[in-house]
Amino acid sequence: MNGTERRNVRPGLRVKVVQKQHQRSGELTEGVVRDILTNSAVHPRGIKVRLEGGVVGRIKEIIGG
Repeated sequence: MNGTERRNVRPGLRVKVVQKQHQRSGELTEGVVRDILTNSAVHPRGIKVRLEGGVVGRIKEIIGG
């Protein structure tokens, strides 16, 4: 599945995101989607989400869920 398309993202999905402060290093954080923050249907750098636990980042990889 593609993390740049909003239709592929839903709460409860396990994903890997890159946080704003880690964009240069590419460090990924794994978690479960709590909220979808991007309103547009497609975003080239990844849909922005809030994970359970409060981390905010753009989806780089969808693991499943």
